[in-house]
Amino acid sequence: MSIIDMHCDTVSELYSRRKQGLVEELSSNQLCVDLERLMKAGYILQNFAIFTDIGKEENPFQCAKGQIDFIRKEINKNSDKIREVKTIDDILENRKAGRISALLTLEEGEVCGGKEEKLEEFYNDGIRMMTFCWNYDNSLATKAGLTEKGISFLAKMEKLGMIPDVSHLSEAGFYDVFRYAKKPFVASHSNAATLCGHKRNLSDDMIRKIAEKGGVIGINFYGLFLENKPRNGVYYSKVSRIADHIFHMIQVGGISCVGLGSDFDGFSGESELTDCSKLYLLERELKKRGILESELDAVFYKNILNLYQETLRNNW
Repeated sequence: MSIIDMHCDTVSELYSRRKQGLVEELSSNQLCVDLERLMKAGYILQNFAIFTDIGKEENPFQCAKGQIDFIRKEINKNSDKIREVKTIDDILENRKAGRISALLTLEEGEVCGGKEEKLEEFYNDGIRMMTFCWNYDNSLATKAGLTEKGISFLAKMEKLGMIPDVSHLSEAGFYDVFRYAKKPFVASHSNAATLCGHKRNLSDDMIRKIAEKGGVIGINFYGLFLENKPRNGVYYSKVSRIADHIFHMIQVGGISCVGLGSDFDGFSGESELTDCSKLYLLERELKKRGILESELDAVFYKNILNLYQETLRNNW
């Protein structure tokens, strides 16, 4: 089984723990994602989010830069098993050599401080995907939609070859991205609002709009985005419910728009998928429901790989 995951928060968690004096590494750790378990499961690529809480960090830009430096050192220590990628050619070369690919993303566009030169600097640092916001209004996006600066950033991202990520955007912001985007965009870790009404999830129309643009939606494993009601006060993450969201996305947007966006190390609560090595449980559930082998491959890696074939070119 080959796997590509569009979103995990392992970098920010490891970085935070390192600042607290706890030495945990990418190669092996107590989180949900490490190199040993990625290899065991069959991952060919993991997106690593550089997440910054602008409500807590005095200097969000430096925090993001620090995380990039940290994860690059961790990757370089294990270069025989994993290497950073910036283009589709890098990904294909790693796959041919039997190495895992690491793609860096930004979760919280405000780390750029509204300055396009900083966006370009992050691109040069290897960032290839970015959300406009996290859980706060900022200079790029508010509940009312993208700001003028946000629209300008979208155009700059597409010019550079950085994939816009609409996870965490408001409904108005989503439709602004759809309106102005000329290339595919993603929702790296979002679920179906029809099955779970959380504001972070996507309506059926949004699912169709992403599919129309040639984008991909990464199914989020967090119970809060899977279930409408907790059980005994807990939002359980069950593979059966993850499968429900996958099949709903396929029904609404078609097989080509669905991928994985686990959000590993970015959520709490009980989960059947306790870490990245347990993806075989989801594979088993989908097969039990009759998914075709070609459809399973599409969801687990091919749709995202095809997206990267389209967007992560060496030259635009």
